[in-house]
Amino acid sequence: MSKVGKQSVAESTVVSTGGFVGRYDHALDPKKRFTIPSEWRNLMGNPEFVYVMPDPEKRCVNIIPAVEMESRLAKLRERALFDPALAPVLERIGANSEMPSLDVQGRIRISDKLLQFANLTTTVAMVGAVRMIKLWDPAALEPADKIDQIGLREALASAGF
Repeated sequence: MSKVGKQSVAESTVVSTGGFVGRYDHALDPKKRFTIPSEWRNLMGNPEFVYVMPDPEKRCVNIIPAVEMESRLAKLRERALFDPALAPVLERIGANSEMPSLDVQGRIRISDKLLQFANLTTTVAMVGAVRMIKLWDPAALEPADKIDQIGLREALASAGF
């Protein structure tokens, strides 16, 4: 198990049985930081850091809690260290991911490369995606006060909800 400070990742990032839900729009401050809502930080166990990577399908950025990412990385660590089939995959993940820390107020700063990828210039729309948080340019989304009932119905049916 990876160590974070004096606690292991599992100890410091215990995720409750809930999930990331809702939407929060936050302005980027002059240092290009934004605040992760306290409810979501609590859900992640008030972590020192999170994993951040571009979405493989859409022009948004994903914040992945350490406990979620570590469970996936643990499976990869079981494979041979120099597995030639796995090496390019790990390099691609590593080259496109970050592990930014959160300050005591829950602010985070992701790289300019990721901000540019998702066109995050002044405001970040943080959208709960149950297991992770998606960072969007608010202009790329429906207005925050609108409910897409058809899209919701299709998503629920697709997931067998």
